[in-house]
Amino acid sequence: MHEASPTPSGAPTTPAEPLEHGLKQRHLTMLGLGGVIGAGLFVGSGAGIAVAGPAIVVSYLIAGALTMLVMRMLGEMSAAMPASGSFSVHAERALGRWAGFSVGWLYWFLLVVVLAVEATAAAQIAHGWVPAVEPWVWVLLFMVVFTAANLTAVRNFGEFEFWFASLKVGAIVVFLGLGVLAVLGWLPDTDPVGMTNLTGQGGFLPNGWGGVVSGVLTVVFAFGGLEVVTIAAAETDDPARAVGRAVRSAVVRILFFYVGSMLVIVTVLPWTAQQAGLSPYVKVLDSIGVPSAGQTMNIVVFVALLSALNANLYGSSRMVFSLAERGEAPRGLLKVSGGSRGKPGGVPRRAVLASVTFGFVSVLLNLLWPDTVFLYMLNSVGAVLLFVWALIAASQLRLRARLEREAPGALTLRMWCFPYLTWLTLAGLLGVLLLMLTDADARSQVLWSAGATALVLMVAVGRQRRERKNSALPGR
Repeated sequence: MHEASPTPSGAPTTPAEPLEHGLKQRHLTMLGLGGVIGAGLFVGSGAGIAVAGPAIVVSYLIAGALTMLVMRMLGEMSAAMPASGSFSVHAERALGRWAGFSVGWLYWFLLVVVLAVEATAAAQIAHGWVPAVEPWVWVLLFMVVFTAANLTAVRNFGEFEFWFASLKVGAIVVFLGLGVLAVLGWLPDTDPVGMTNLTGQGGFLPNGWGGVVSGVLTVVFAFGGLEVVTIAAAETDDPARAVGRAVRSAVVRILFFYVGSMLVIVTVLPWTAQQAGLSPYVKVLDSIGVPSAGQTMNIVVFVALLSALNANLYGSSRMVFSLAERGEAPRGLLKVSGGSRGKPGGVPRRAVLASVTFGFVSVLLNLLWPDTVFLYMLNSVGAVLLFVWALIAASQLRLRARLEREAPGALTLRMWCFPYLTWLTLAGLLGVLLLMLTDADARSQVLWSAGATALVLMVAVGRQRRERKNSALPGR
């Protein structure tokens, strides 16, 4: 296991990693913007509107604020101690090896499963366009293409994500612009909508505050994915500065896109017009006369899914690489590519292949059980993200005091109102988990995820006890 060593500012850090520093600030910024703008927003938001009505705007504000606080804490630690393992490294330093092992492997498990889920969903869209090609063939194709992309220089990953994210962000900007014009009645053959739909059909809170809470449970997981920004920052020329800028800009802009989109949707159309499983974006675009709105959004969702697949493959490979560096994963995963003929090396190819393995397994799952595999894969990781976020908050509580004491100059990005907002965030995450247990639809996700978390924790604690016992033996 690598030991921490002080930087010139006094902040503990890991030794320099043999990874290529090929990501630019524009890559990191767009990764932060595009990483969470996916099918959860374009399609999944319909389920939230169905339970909360116009108050889904409040649900997104609450979930977005929780995400912003977690990312601020993570940004503080990553700017002071950048590492490809990000919060897994921070948890190890703050709470012990058991915490770094647990959160690292749980996050890796989360990403590789979601990676397969995204490939499955994208394959369903592609199958609709080309019915002659079975979904499992599409999944195999996506896995091959993105594995190849991630086995080459990291800047190729950065370029993929830059253009994928640009398309998604551009689509939302156009949607927001058209929505505002529709509300004002400035589009051809439209009358001003005004605020009628915000107060009609039962009012702004048609299902009361219980609907708002249900909306939070529905949409909070759509914000998962921002964490990859702090993992990617380790492969930039100036990690501390890059992660600070990316966290500051991405969180605020994403809140604007999410909350702004929901406000436009529930203002343009009555909330009762939305249906779970159908994209509210398509409904709005159809209502204002945008031709082929359904196909247009299908293309956007398709790109969003492939973008998330690409980002999750990158994030999972770097996380397992960092675990191997610290002796928490097989050492063979530390092998990186060497440069040749002027081309940079530093790509952890074995870590990439290990991370994409489940994606290839999902090809077989799609072939055998095409109608049920999606649901089971999602249930297995449903609430793991909340555990990861909780350990980020717990790590920040411990490390902040240490950094202020040992290396105050390293705190270039600080958590607001420390420690009060950190404790409030922990309470909020616990509250979401408890509320999920009372919800019949979400309970199975919590139980499946709790089982996976308990298993990893038992392995982590067992390893630590065994190592302590071995170290206490004579001659050790």
